[in-house]
Amino acid sequence: MSAGARHLYLHLPFCAHRCGYCDFVTVVGRGGDHAAYVAALLAELELEREHLAPDVETVFLGGGTPTFTDTTALERLLAALPAAAEVTVEANPETVTAELARMLREAGVNRVSLGVQSFQPRLLEILDRVSGPDDVRGAVYRLRDAGFDNISLDLIYGIPGQGPAELESDLAEALALEPEHLSAYELEAKPGTRFMHSHGAELGRQAESMETYFEAVVETLIGAGYRWYETANFCRLSTRGLRARDLRALHNLGYWLGHDYLGLGVGAVSTIENRRWRNAPSLRGYLGRLAAGSPPPREVEELSPGVRETERIMLGLRLDGPVAVGAAGGMLDPSGLRRLERVGLARRENGAVWLTPRGRFLGDAVTATLLA
Repeated sequence: MSAGARHLYLHLPFCAHRCGYCDFVTVVGRGGDHAAYVAALLAELELEREHLAPDVETVFLGGGTPTFTDTTALERLLAALPAAAEVTVEANPETVTAELARMLREAGVNRVSLGVQSFQPRLLEILDRVSGPDDVRGAVYRLRDAGFDNISLDLIYGIPGQGPAELESDLAEALALEPEHLSAYELEAKPGTRFMHSHGAELGRQAESMETYFEAVVETLIGAGYRWYETANFCRLSTRGLRARDLRALHNLGYWLGHDYLGLGVGAVSTIENRRWRNAPSLRGYLGRLAAGSPPPREVEELSPGVRETERIMLGLRLDGPVAVGAAGGMLDPSGLRRLERVGLARRENGAVWLTPRGRFLGDAVTATLLA
């Protein structure tokens, strides 16, 4: 038995509407189910508590739109969760009222991740987003007024029809709000989504521009004083008084470092030691099983030590620091590593390997060359 997972994820699937590019487990509306769903989450937490370490480090409420969840139910959930150094809630800007911001802060939330995506009304319409630029600014101001000093903004680039000037404007608008953290993701429309059906041809035409857009994101944010600590993630280099603050997304960092984590809720995934399980995506099945006192329906996968090590290395190479390989060194292709070192894409030293900045721009291709 492990010492327990120190990272806890809770999935709140409810949304006001479904964005066309989204392939997450979401449910539109269903206000009558919010309280019952929170009760089921807390029941699952009790059933799985043995998998948690006594001292949890991070708690993350994702979705869906967690802040679309009925406020009373959400407050009840937050009050019942274990204390943690980092407690993050995802939010859509239009849901952040002054009252909600105060409730989150008083309930122990100390980090909010806002789904901005873009500041361009034309592009937001393409993405089926409800919020506008003023909603984003208002949400940030309300969170600051409530005492939040750790706010993350999510941006998307590669939106159909987006030009370089619009990306530059999005980055400038985001930086003007002085967030502690920024995530910038290339739009990935999954096969089968209505977004791919409507915009697949345009996304194909834009594919060649993505490397240029990626480089522009990195150059702009590093130039503004942010640390490019993970492929798509950037944080401020900050101090609070005389104490340094680590403003990386510590919950996600746990994933990238290969730590165990417990996921609760419909569609949530857990990885504990040599097992991974995924709760089924059916809301009805989830509510029914938990109401009966049983775990939700799920798929279980046994993981070999080799699989866990391979995943740890692959995810670790997304970070800006060295990845210890040690006994896992046999998973690396020696000739591939030598080639990457010769062309300045990777480095190795003292039983560790990492990608250079040039190598990180080529990310997945370099990682594939490294792994035997």
